[in-house]
Amino acid sequence: MLNHCFLCRNEDLKEMLESSKESLKLEAMKRIVGLIAKGKNASELFPAVVKNVASKNIELKKLVYVYLVRYAEEQQDLALLSISTFQRALKDPNQLIRASALRVLSSIRVPIIVPIMMLSIKEASTDLSPYVRKTAAHAIQKLYSLDPDQKEHLIEVIEKLLKDKSTLVAGSVVMAFEEVCPDRIDLIHKNYRKLCNLLVDVEEWGQVVIIHMLTRYARTQFVSPWREDAVFDENSEKAFYDSEEERRVEQSKPYIMDPDHRLLLRNTKPLLQSRNTAVVMAVSQLYWHLAPTHELSIITKSLVRLLRSHREVQYIVLQNIATMSIQRKGMFEPFMKSFYVRSTDATHIKTLKLEILTNLANEANISTILREFQTYVKSQDKAFAAATIQAIGRCATNISEVTDTCLNGLVLLLSNRDETVVAESVVVIKKLLQTQPSQHSDIIKHMAKLFDNITVSMARASILWLMGEYCEHVPKIAPDVLRKMAKTFTSEEDIVKLQTVNLAAKLYLTNSKQTKLLTQYILNLGKYDQSYDIRDRTRFIRQLIVPNEKSGALSKYARRILMAPKPAPVLQSAFKDRDRFQLGTLSHSLNSQANGYLELSDWPAVAPDQSVRIVEVVEPAGAPVFGKSKPGKSDEKFYSDSEEEEEEEEEGSSSEDSSSSSSEANLRFVLTSFCVHVESESESESEENSDDSNKSSSSQSDSEKKKKTLKNKKLQQQKPDSKDRCSLLCLYVFLVCQFDTISWDVRVSLQASSPVFVPETSRELLHRMTGKGLSAQYRFTRQPCIYGNSMVSLQLTLSNSSDQALENIHISEKSSTGQNIHRFNAIERLEPQASVTVSMGVDFNDSTQAANFQLCTKEDEFSVSIQPAVGELLLPITMSEADFTKEQTILSLCSEIVVFPLN
Repeated sequence: MLNHCFLCRNEDLKEMLESSKESLKLEAMKRIVGLIAKGKNASELFPAVVKNVASKNIELKKLVYVYLVRYAEEQQDLALLSISTFQRALKDPNQLIRASALRVLSSIRVPIIVPIMMLSIKEASTDLSPYVRKTAAHAIQKLYSLDPDQKEHLIEVIEKLLKDKSTLVAGSVVMAFEEVCPDRIDLIHKNYRKLCNLLVDVEEWGQVVIIHMLTRYARTQFVSPWREDAVFDENSEKAFYDSEEERRVEQSKPYIMDPDHRLLLRNTKPLLQSRNTAVVMAVSQLYWHLAPTHELSIITKSLVRLLRSHREVQYIVLQNIATMSIQRKGMFEPFMKSFYVRSTDATHIKTLKLEILTNLANEANISTILREFQTYVKSQDKAFAAATIQAIGRCATNISEVTDTCLNGLVLLLSNRDETVVAESVVVIKKLLQTQPSQHSDIIKHMAKLFDNITVSMARASILWLMGEYCEHVPKIAPDVLRKMAKTFTSEEDIVKLQTVNLAAKLYLTNSKQTKLLTQYILNLGKYDQSYDIRDRTRFIRQLIVPNEKSGALSKYARRILMAPKPAPVLQSAFKDRDRFQLGTLSHSLNSQANGYLELSDWPAVAPDQSVRIVEVVEPAGAPVFGKSKPGKSDEKFYSDSEEEEEEEEEGSSSEDSSSSSSEANLRFVLTSFCVHVESESESESEENSDDSNKSSSSQSDSEKKKKTLKNKKLQQQKPDSKDRCSLLCLYVFLVCQFDTISWDVRVSLQASSPVFVPETSRELLHRMTGKGLSAQYRFTRQPCIYGNSMVSLQLTLSNSSDQALENIHISEKSSTGQNIHRFNAIERLEPQASVTVSMGVDFNDSTQAANFQLCTKEDEFSVSIQPAVGELLLPITMSEADFTKEQTILSLCSEIVVFPLN
């Protein structure tokens, strides 16, 4: 009945899709997409839906593309018939249609259309819409999985998209990079700083991908920040033979963190406050693998905060904390109460919290933890209670002061009514007794008395093993236990039978008078047992302990084989070896290398060249020719006569009066000149072009005609090969230069005003612990800088919190990021507990990129960084209404030029 209704509904939808009314088609598509969202199969409607792929209704076309993305891979033959429509849609004015067409095209997994997909991806990667470029990055991964031979071509597209400045594209292209060419680290060099600065503004999914990629990148490009913690081993052979002078120089050389390394740590730190748990986990693993040891405490509170989330999130976070707590107990010890088990926690969450509490246990808090464990043992959750007993055993092994206390507590648990608790207690006691067997013969006797009441096979096998291993300590009890086992041998589990055979063999060697007949009886029972393991063990033991003519040389060493001392078992965390995997990965969670896992490389011994990450800003060719014509004239004016100066002043005043009209006329002239220049390539010679341009400029003054004629000739000299290769760069440079010349007269009339608000709070530049007593704070004064018009004025407060005077405090000669810095005069001496305020100027080059430099004393150098906000780079000005109108007119002209069609 349900199938009949579903078929009727499909028929109704097909009729609606074939209707001539757009409203019915749109309603049908909404219903179909709703069915897909509910998990229904709507593949039967593919032929009817694909007919509407060329619809002119944008809303309908969007829904059709959503459907096609879902079913294009299943209905490849029908989808191939519409490829021409998809290719036309790639030129659609609507960015959503272009992106959807590319998404559908990349979902058709047919090798024959690989060239079409490759061409479409290349075109989409240069699209004006960042959303389309983002879709192109997603399509790269699909094409690579379809045809890996396209790798080299796809790398070229990835390299182009990595240079994209849009935050919408960054995460997608990095994901494509990780899938296609994760080993091509050279593609990241020039984009490293950009990715670090864009990280805060990227969507959360992209942040996770970029952070994991930058973690791998940093491990290959920077020196280990943990070098100070790793003290040189004076007992090593290398240190012994090296000269004392070389060792002294190597040890005295301080570690200075690379500014780019610090940039990554600084820009990811704010993401610890993200609402997305994956982002917080990604930043935490980055700090764990890259940050200095003393900075790891930053991530602790963020990880503990995630424990309030869903149990799925808790499980992953607790796994990572369990790994961290093995190496860094001090990180989470202040938050120990956060890992106390709640009654509402699931079993796997309880077990992980128990693991972390065991890792955090030490002499100071062991009493608190053991009291908590006493409550957990009484839990109704049997698996959790058993895990608690194992945790008590680990605490007893790791902390010798509480070994006896834990052992006595476990012995008391042997009287528990719960068989699971008793069995686990026996197993743990057996492991603990192996460390001090001679001192605990009373415990062994007590366990032998409880043997009849214990029914769990593992616990019974553990008691039998203890009896056989330490039978010399309990010579009267062990034979009696063997006698009891001979009665119930046939009904026991295999693991109990094996330990019974072992006990019989050991007693035969140590007390053969009392146990010889019992041993032969048990061996005869085992000879005919149904389990081949028992039969094999019985034959082996018989030939080993009962010598005869056929027995070999092994029988002489039977005592040494069976009674050899066994090493005590090591009770350790199950997470001890998981640090070989990167935190937060699937491999770490599974404790097994998953497919596609990329290992973190070891720190390089010597840092690679950091200059590969410096991006040089290349000015457009031709800009100095137009933009610097006036300054050149002013140089000649310095040596001119007074009459010439007066004439130039008159010309300057007249140009100010006509600035608005000449500005607009100059820009419109540029537009007209470019039109004539493009049309002349296909219709006429360059002479006609120059005549048209002279006609268009006949209404201008003589001086303006000369300038414009000169510019037209320069444009004509840059003649393209064809109409399609028109010189867009020349037009751009020309317009920029014209904009500079026409806007100069307007801007010189603007006057700087005092800021409305100047913050008094300072920001930390150097902490006193990092600076070895020297601390520094800075603030933006928001006043014109006296050191240069392009510089931002800053005020530094230097303080000496140490008990010794600091000498020669200064800034190093170079900024590692290339900014121009006006340094303050060196401070010869700063007394203890004293402070001094100095001023400095920084040219940030109209960018929010941080200024990194070295703050130096006589003995040390410290890497510091100043990150400007956008508002600190702006100068407050007073503008009249007329001046505002002029600026607005210029901006409107620029927008007209941007949308001017080139073909």
